[in-house]
Amino acid sequence: MFPKAFWNFFSATWSFLLYFFRKNVRKLIAHQTIRYEVMPVTPISRLRLGQLKKKVLVLDLDETLIHSRHDSGGIIRPTVKPDTPPDFVLKVVIDRHPVKFFVHKRPHVDFFLSVVCQWYELVVFTASMEIYGSAVCDRLDKNKGILKRRYYRQHCKVDTGSFTKDLSFVHADLSSIIILDNSPGAYKGFPENAVPIRSWFADPFDTALLNVLPMLDALRYCNDVRNILHRNRVQHLQWQ
Repeated sequence: MFPKAFWNFFSATWSFLLYFFRKNVRKLIAHQTIRYEVMPVTPISRLRLGQLKKKVLVLDLDETLIHSRHDSGGIIRPTVKPDTPPDFVLKVVIDRHPVKFFVHKRPHVDFFLSVVCQWYELVVFTASMEIYGSAVCDRLDKNKGILKRRYYRQHCKVDTGSFTKDLSFVHADLSSIIILDNSPGAYKGFPENAVPIRSWFADPFDTALLNVLPMLDALRYCNDVRNILHRNRVQHLQWQ
């Protein structure tokens, strides 16, 4: 009896230590010392920004800022390993059924949001249900008030079985709006407003959010973001 009790205690303790170790290693990797150095705005740059309208940055959630898995089955898709500790857990009720979501934040997402909120008005536009998307936004926002404008599945349009996002619904002036999204189908009506980003599921060494900061930094100084993004998209197609 004693050996069995000892083994159960040892197994439970080992599982806890392993969980704790993995979670902290993930945090350490996700907060690597790689950073985008935000330089103070010069007087000339400040004057230039004062002559322009503040632009809007539309952010997708799933596979762009975060990745989540839930405990209710459904479609099988790439995901983190089941034993990888989540950054936070959400418990929501969908169709009167409780669902638990295990949410993993993309590396550097907190730093990314802290930087771009100084440059843009931030808007979240996700094809997820509001009850889930709103809870994720609350956790990312951390009561800072930087993710106040939010749009969900009911604000999307259904086109050939997929959800698309109408940017004119978010902001009438399309020259001043940018969307960061991993799904080209979501912004297929507005390709000249898009900054594509690769989908993220599990890579703890991912730096895509850091890599996109220089472009977002530069775009706030232009009159019409579509001119720059169209040119960049054409060049990208030519390089492929």
